[in-house]
Amino acid sequence: MAQLLQEYVNSRGVTMSVDREVGILRGVKLIGLESRNGRRYRESTLAAAVALYEEAKVNVNHPKEGPLTPRDYQDRLGVIRSVELRAGDGLFGDLHFNPKHALAEQLLWDAGHNPHNVGFSHNVLARLSREGETTIVEEITKVQSVDLVADPATTEGLFEQSAVSKKAANNDKLRWDALTLEVLQLHRPDLLAEMQAVEVEQLQKQLDESLTQTATLQRKQRVFELLCEHQLSIPGDRDSSNSTTPQSVSPLFVELLMNVADEESLETLIAERAELVRAASRRRDMAAGYSVPFSRDQTLVADSRPAALASAQDFAAMLKSSRN
Repeated sequence: MAQLLQEYVNSRGVTMSVDREVGILRGVKLIGLESRNGRRYRESTLAAAVALYEEAKVNVNHPKEGPLTPRDYQDRLGVIRSVELRAGDGLFGDLHFNPKHALAEQLLWDAGHNPHNVGFSHNVLARLSREGETTIVEEITKVQSVDLVADPATTEGLFEQSAVSKKAANNDKLRWDALTLEVLQLHRPDLLAEMQAVEVEQLQKQLDESLTQTATLQRKQRVFELLCEHQLSIPGDRDSSNSTTPQSVSPLFVELLMNVADEESLETLIAERAELVRAASRRRDMAAGYSVPFSRDQTLVADSRPAALASAQDFAAMLKSSRN
């Protein structure tokens, strides 16, 4: 992922030529191969970035509200052209500036008498890597702007500051309304990365919980589908709870089904339960339709017989009374 970087370089020891009439400062140093805190630029990286620096906008000073803030018209000083890579040194180019700009004379004087003050701070997007303790700039993906910095000592290097400027920066009151993700990326990429890691962890936890809930609902739906398919009553179902038929599936059995690992075992358990329920139902039906024989004590029947049967009618009456 490309990161927003701010790189400073000055023209100390660089021979520059001035074309005052057309407003060109030739041979300004744009970027070196190594920053003071050990970050390094590969020459191949700078060679690939030549086209990105061509026609790069040059502004006066850093934007006050963050590196990506739109610039005011009066901030624009000029553009960079004729960019080239000098082996073993870095990128150089010509600054085409407005000779009528309010700072033009100051710039020309510094170029001729104090090149150290001709310093540029770049807002770029770059892809980084690590080699041991050293940060390597592998690729510059975009040049946002090039800023002519009034006080180079406060912006030396890729996020670099002198001890004095760091102390001064710590004493400055932070403008909270200017704190943006871009500012954090520029000045505290470690803090932004930590915040992003916490957010990713929370989102992953929420995703895992959501997936678990979805899987549980899908399994429960499948269990109820199979129970209905085998005509088994579902615990909590209003119709089955009002029925006189004994509950065929208990909540405990449903919980057991929810924990079954595979589909085949789930179907087998439900099919076996359905067969048991059907077998029990058949036994109840048989018991309800079977007439239990009625018998009487033969001694009592014998004692209740009349001593003699006078006629066929008496015999029939005796049989009727024995049945009662």
